[in-house]
Amino acid sequence: MSEYLNRITIVGRCGQDPEIRYFESGSVKASISVAVRPPYKSENALWFDLIAWGSTAEVIANYVKKGTQIAIVGEFGFDRWTDKNSGAMRSKPIVTVQTIELLGSPKNEDKSYKEEKQTASIANANY
Repeated sequence: MSEYLNRITIVGRCGQDPEIRYFESGSVKASISVAVRPPYKSENALWFDLIAWGSTAEVIANYVKKGTQIAIVGEFGFDRWTDKNSGAMRSKPIVTVQTIELLGSPKNEDKSYKEEKQTASIANANY
């Protein structure tokens, strides 16, 4: 068994439509935020920023939109950068998606979305 294990599983709803970037190299990157509701309604939802690459990003681009319920397995990490104004180091937690499963559609789904979703229920990242 590996000495290093970094895995997180998240089930929630997308907070907005995904941001998709296509690069000259042919790579594709998808960025989304997912809300996870705690079991008690008095608590606020937890938000996770997710990124995906390759075929997983393509599935997100084609089938995920605001309100879609998804389950992901990914690797937890941090995005780090230098603030342009203050010069201070900044960071935020981010999850790199390895697999995604489409669980539900937005509340105002149309019939074609439901049919298309059935064709792409699970995607694996190409590393």
